Amino acid sequence: MKIMSRNFTLAEKLLLVALALVLVGLAYYYFVDTPVRKSIESSQAEMEMLQTELTGVQGRLAYLTGIQKNLDALGDIDSLTWMGSYNNSKAEVKFLNDVLANTKNYSISFANVTRNGDQIRRNFTLKFQTSNYEEAQDIMTQLIQGENRCLVGDMKCSLSSGTVTINATATFYETMVDGEPDAGLPADGAKANR
Repeated sequence: MKIMSRNFTLAEKLLLVALALVLVGLAYYYFVDTPVRKSIESSQAEMEMLQTELTGVQGRLAYLTGIQKNLDALGDIDSLTWMGSYNNSKAEVKFLNDVLANTKNYSISFANVTRNGDQIRRNFTLKFQTSNYEEAQDIMTQLIQGENRCLVGDMKCSLSSGTVTINATATFYETMVDGEPDAGLPADGAKANR
C-alpha cells in the first residue's frame, strides 16, 4: 500500500526537517527544560528557607551558650543566696545591721514593696561610711553574697577627709512560697509602702 505517490522536493524536505526540529524543541522545552527550571527554583526557595532557619538556630545556640557560660560562672547551686519567704523583713534588717555594725555610721531606708506573682521585691536605700575602700568593698560583697538574695541597683562612692561614703539602692527578693500574707502585702503587680 502506497500512501504517498510522489517524492518530496528539497524545499518540502527542508520544511519537514524544520518542523520536526521545532516539534523536538517544543517537546524538550515542555518535558525537560520547564520541569528542571521549576525544580531548581523550588530547591533555591527551600535552600533560602533552610538558611533562614539555620540563622535562627545559630542565634538560639549562641544565646543558650551565653546562658550556659553564666551558669558555669555561678558555680555550684550551694553558692547562691537564699530567697526567704514573705515576710522576711526582720531577718533582712538584722542582716543589714550585722553587716554594717563596724561602719562609722549608716542609715537604711526601705521604700516600696512590690509583688509580681510569687516574687516580692523589698526596695531600700543604704548610706554608710567606712575608713577605707577595702572596708566598703567588703561590706558590699557581704551584702551581695550574703544569706538573703539581694541585688544592688545603683551605687555611688565618694572620699572626703579620709572617710569613704557609699550611697546605694538595692532590693531584697522574697517569695510567696510558704509565706504568710499580711496587710502589707500588695496585690499582684501592685506596690505598697512598707
